[in-house]
Amino acid sequence: MARIAVFNQKGGVAKTTTVLNLAAALQRTGKEALLIDMDPQAHLTQISGQPPETAKQSLFGFYQDDKPLYHLETEWPGLGHLIPSHKELIKVDSNFGKGLAVLNKLKNGLDIADKLYMSRHTLIDCCPYLGTLSLNAIFAADLIIVPISSDFLSLRGAKKVEDTLAAIEPVLKRPIERRYLLTRFDRRRGMTFEVQRKARELFGQNLLDTVISENVAVAESPEYGIDVFRHQPNSTGAQNYLALLIELAQKWPK
Repeated sequence: MARIAVFNQKGGVAKTTTVLNLAAALQRTGKEALLIDMDPQAHLTQISGQPPETAKQSLFGFYQDDKPLYHLETEWPGLGHLIPSHKELIKVDSNFGKGLAVLNKLKNGLDIADKLYMSRHTLIDCCPYLGTLSLNAIFAADLIIVPISSDFLSLRGAKKVEDTLAAIEPVLKRPIERRYLLTRFDRRRGMTFEVQRKARELFGQNLLDTVISENVAVAESPEYGIDVFRHQPNSTGAQNYLALLIELAQKWPK
């Protein structure tokens, strides 16, 4: 089963929204999902409506107290299971450094968990900066999705992500599979198509054909604590995320 990390060093590109709705799309095709909130801002956890009472009941407990990941899961009806975040997670960078042992910690934890739950995909919502947490996700994942809001500043940020991933590959001693996803795609603006053209020049076949359109249903569903499929199942946003899942299933590493 795939481990997919959704990462960008720029905020506001639909990173959390992509994790949420990709998990929902998986559920609708009969597949299980584990969502991991690795962002100390905890937006995904807030959407779930199930914030942990203490930091030890969140992903922080895995790093601080070596709690097994499967002990930290909470059920998220209609989506799968969630390992929640907590604001204390921001201390991981300063407390544990960047040695190879800590950088592989999430991967090793997931290897253990996957022996118990072999039939589910893992979706990781990364924090919007490159540090110990994001590197953990990159080291653990077999596919990175980089959302790009369809504007030139976001495209420039995605190029920095590409450079970062290329620099990390010699450390991992393997290629890092990545796919770039255009979000907030507004067909009424000519700039949108120019961004798409330049993204294709920069990223080639790693730019996904699927785009996530600017869509009210996608934007407002987190406010209600639900994914776009439960909010408006016939919306353009729901169709886009289902198309994304189908394309990823064809392209992610075997």
